[in-house]
Amino acid sequence: QVRLVESGGGVVQPGGSLRLACAASGRTIRSNTMGWFRQSQGREREFVAAITWTSTADYTDSVKGRFTISRDNAKNTVYLQMNSLKPEDTAVYYCNTLPSGGWDNPQNALDAWGQGTLVTVSS
Repeated sequence: QVRLVESGGGVVQPGGSLRLACAASGRTIRSNTMGWFRQSQGREREFVAAITWTSTADYTDSVKGRFTISRDNAKNTVYLQMNSLKPEDTAVYYCNTLPSGGWDNPQNALDAWGQGTLVTVSS
């Protein structure tokens, strides 16, 4: 099983940027679709972005044009560049390995969830 460690969260003002990283260990993730999810207080975990093994990306509508998902297979790491952050982006962000279809459903995640990284957007 893959161990996933998220990092890069913090406190940022509206309009600011953060870059999250998801480092995988235990096996290579180069052949996996990888995804980012987030969970804010009192809400269910929701899909944010996914990237296939061919680097095709998919985003939830609310982050399109602001967030960019990427991967570095040599480092076994997936990134989420977040620009133009809004208060509604405040959440704990998680990554996971995903199947080739249905990647927008967190229940389809293939590995154990990590601790996540907290992003707080506030003035």
